[in-house]
Amino acid sequence: MKIALLDPPSYSPAYDHHLAASLGARGHEVELITSPFAFGEPPRPEGYERRELFLPLSGRLVRRAPRSRLRLPLKALEYTPSIARLLLHLRRGRPDVVNVQWLPAGTRDLLWARRLPRPRVLTAHNVLPHEGEADVDERRHLYGAFDRVLVHTHRGVEQLERFGVSAEHIVRIPHGTFDGPVEPPNGRTLLFFGLIRRYKGLDVLVRALPEVRDAKLVVAGDPLDAVEPIRQLAADLGVSDRVDWRLGYLPQQEVEALMRQSTIAVFPYRGGESASGALATALGHGRPVVVTEALGEIVRAYGAGAVVPPDDPSALAHAINELLDDPAEAFRGTQKAREALSWSAIAEAHERLYSELTASIAAGDRD
Repeated sequence: MKIALLDPPSYSPAYDHHLAASLGARGHEVELITSPFAFGEPPRPEGYERRELFLPLSGRLVRRAPRSRLRLPLKALEYTPSIARLLLHLRRGRPDVVNVQWLPAGTRDLLWARRLPRPRVLTAHNVLPHEGEADVDERRHLYGAFDRVLVHTHRGVEQLERFGVSAEHIVRIPHGTFDGPVEPPNGRTLLFFGLIRRYKGLDVLVRALPEVRDAKLVVAGDPLDAVEPIRQLAADLGVSDRVDWRLGYLPQQEVEALMRQSTIAVFPYRGGESASGALATALGHGRPVVVTEALGEIVRAYGAGAVVPPDDPSALAHAINELLDDPAEAFRGTQKAREALSWSAIAEAHERLYSELTASIAAGDRD
């Protein structure tokens, strides 16, 4: 089967790579169509082709300064030519299925999403926006342009249904874990890991820190929102000396070192997400986790840590203390998660979806 995976803004290079490589290992001809990754070298393709048809100029120009103010105007200029290249390429290549990972421009994307070859699948990594309210009509139109919408959790299924997507058009395939070297946790080090955004609740974790016994916090990731107010909050609470800031994009070797040095990872999200690449990385490295309800489904399913309400520093501190004192059972839960959420199993589920869709559309064409 010829499979085209589309990630126009290169938002999820690790997910794209693992899915493409695992599908390729199952004998499929896979092409990942994306843009240059602004924060370094993406994973080297293994058993698939990577083609950077989107934003070739702006992606390379801003690589040394990925937060440059030039990036948005440059991307806007390149958007339409990129889409034209994509549609021409797909017409020539004639893939059996197209799986879009991200739609970066909202309603503008409808102009080309409906022109993609069928069957077409959208993976809705974030059913709800990170911040603010979702435009119900806009989301309904976007999701309606695809033959199937794929989500990672039962929570995501419920969110899609609230946008009017029918149950028969929704498919749930979990997010695989990003595995690495696994060592049993020790010490008392907390890790807050991933892009730093307001909705991820770092301020809540800092507020919880005075109630956490004998532990330090490592904050590691690229700040998309200002961190100075949170630094000031740590100073006001008298915990600045317990916070180690490691800001910026982290290459894989640094991520693995952080995981080894950490006891547990903490994700106090305020809402929105139902799956997370940062959570997948922590579980894949055997790190027990404390999360809020937004990410609770996978953690409960495998007993990989604790789930607390959002915006509740005391509840967060209590769960952290308990997990730091006895992480052994949750560590075993991370092993269960890695076994259940292997990329081989994830690829097999995608393969089944693609095959059913192509057969269904072919039968419809014959009728």
